[in-house]
Amino acid sequence: MRTYAEAGRHWRATIADAQAGDRRALDELVAGWLPLVYNIVGRALNGHADVDDVVQETMLRAVDNLGSLRDPDSFRSWLVAIAMRQIRDRARRRTPQRLDEGVPAGEAADFAELTVLRLQLEGQRREVAEAARWLDDEDRQLLSLWWLEVAGELTRRELAAAVGISRQHAAVRVQRVKERLEVSRGIVRALDGACPDLRELTARWNGRPDSVWRKRLARHIRGCGYCGDTRESVVPAERLLVGIALVPVPAGFTISLALGGKTAVAATGTASVGWSAKVLTALTKPAVAVTAGATLAAGGAYVVVQTPDEPPARAAVVPTAASTPATRPSAPGPAPSGSASPPASPSASASERRTARYGSVVDAVDSAPDPDTPPAALPERPASGVTSSGGAHATMNHRGDGVTLSGQGYVLVRWQISPQYRSGALVMPSWTGLKGKLFHVASGGGRRMDDPVSATDTTATGMGSKATGYTVLPSGTQQMWQNEYFYLAGSVTLTVNERGADYGLNVFPTTWDAVEKDVTSGPGRGAGRYGLVRDTGEDDTPVPQYLTRETPADPATVAQASRV
Repeated sequence: MRTYAEAGRHWRATIADAQAGDRRALDELVAGWLPLVYNIVGRALNGHADVDDVVQETMLRAVDNLGSLRDPDSFRSWLVAIAMRQIRDRARRRTPQRLDEGVPAGEAADFAELTVLRLQLEGQRREVAEAARWLDDEDRQLLSLWWLEVAGELTRRELAAAVGISRQHAAVRVQRVKERLEVSRGIVRALDGACPDLRELTARWNGRPDSVWRKRLARHIRGCGYCGDTRESVVPAERLLVGIALVPVPAGFTISLALGGKTAVAATGTASVGWSAKVLTALTKPAVAVTAGATLAAGGAYVVVQTPDEPPARAAVVPTAASTPATRPSAPGPAPSGSASPPASPSASASERRTARYGSVVDAVDSAPDPDTPPAALPERPASGVTSSGGAHATMNHRGDGVTLSGQGYVLVRWQISPQYRSGALVMPSWTGLKGKLFHVASGGGRRMDDPVSATDTTATGMGSKATGYTVLPSGTQQMWQNEYFYLAGSVTLTVNERGADYGLNVFPTTWDAVEKDVTSGPGRGAGRYGLVRDTGEDDTPVPQYLTRETPADPATVAQASRV
C-alpha cells in the first residue's frame, strides 16, 4: 500500500507534465484517480442514481482546472475536495421527493450492497459495510473519507482539507461518526437475529434505513437482553478496514472525453450502470490541451482515440504460431521459417513495418491458433538461473503483492482468474524497474483464457460464465494463456494491481526444457491445445505489456504501451 509521500514523488512530475499538455500524463491522472473518486462519491451517496453524474462532474472539473493547481503535492486533497463540493452541491439541489429516485424497493442498488458483493466481505466486515446505510447524509459523507483513510488511501490531513476543517476538529467529527457507526452495526446484528420483540417492532417498517428507525431500533437494543447480548468479540471498525481494497468501478462504467478544446459526449455503459447521455463541458484550458480524444473505461484502461489529423501508430510486429514441429536449435538464431508476422496495413510505410531494435509490444488481442497446430520451434537462450524474492514458488493474491526477479533464464507466470469470487474489469499486473532485457517468449498451459471451459458448454470460458459473471480485459490487452513464459537477462519486479476482477499469480523460475515440454503438449497428451511460441531468438521478440524501466510509486499506473 503506497503512502502519500511515496505517491507524491511520482505524481509531482506527472501533474507538471499534464499541465504542460502531455496527453500520456493526463491519461495517468484520470485513469489512476477515477476509482478513488468513485468510492468517495458512491459511499457518500450510498449508490444513488446521481453517483455517475457526480463522479463525472468531479473528473471534468479536475481536468478543466488542473492549470490552477499550484502545488502538485496537494493534488489528491485538491481532487477529493472537488468531489466533496460536488456531493454537497448535489445535496442542496436534491428535493425530498428525489431521495429514493432510481432505487426501487427490493433492489440491491445501494453502495453498501455493492461493497459486500464486489469485495466479497464476510462477517464483521460485511456488518460495517451494511451499517453505513443507517447513517445520515452528513455522517456518510465523512465516513466515505474516513473509510479510505483507514484503508490507506487518504491521510488525515487530506480528510480535514476535503471537509474544510482543522485536523483537531476532524478528529472530533470522526469519533462521533465512529460512535454512530457502532450503533448502526448493532442494528445490523440485531436484524440478523431472531428476537421476537424486534420482529414485532419492525412489522410496520418498510425496510429502508432512516434516522427515525435507527433511533427506535437503537433504543430497543439498549433495553433488550437478547439483542444486546454480543456473544462474539466485536472488532473495532478501523481494524476491520485496514488495507481493504477500493470497490472496483463497475464494468461498463465509462466516460468519453474529447480533449484539446473539443466538446465531449458521455459514453453509454451497460443498461444498469451506464453514464447519462448528455453533452459534457468543453475542456479548453491551455494547461491541459492535448490533441486526441480518449475513453476512460472501468478498471483504469484509458484508451487513446486518434483524431483524423494524427499520424497512424506503428503496428507491433508479433511472431505467431507455425505448423512446423518444435525442435531444439543448437544456438539462438532467427525466427523459424514457419514463424510469420501479421501483414502490415496497406497504408503503412516501410518504416512503420520495421521491427523495433529491442522487442515489440503486443498491443492487441492476437488471434488464437488452432488447438491442433504445433507451435514454432522454441530457441534456447543462455540461462545461468533466476532468483526470486518470493522463493521458488511465489503466490500473489492481493493488490500490491510483488516479486523481484534477478538473473538470466526463464520465468513462468501462471494465471488464476476467479470470476466466481469477483468478476468485472481486470487491472493488469505490471513489470517495473527493469534493468537489462525481458522478453515474452511463449504461452502454454493447455488453453487460452478465452477458450471454452468444456466441449459441452461453449458459452462458458476461462474468463467466466453467465452464472459467475465475466472477467474483462482492458481494451487492447493481449489475451493471456494459463501459463505465460518470459526470459529475463537482468532484474525486474512484477506487481499484482488487483482492484477489479479477482485474480492471482504464481511465479516460478523455470527452465527451457520445462517451457518446451509445456508448449509442445497438445491434444491427446493431456492438455487442451498446443502452446504458442513468440520467441524469434533475436531482440525483436515481444516484450511484456505494462513494462517500464521506471519504478513508479503505484505500479498500477504503468502504461499499457511498454516503456523500455
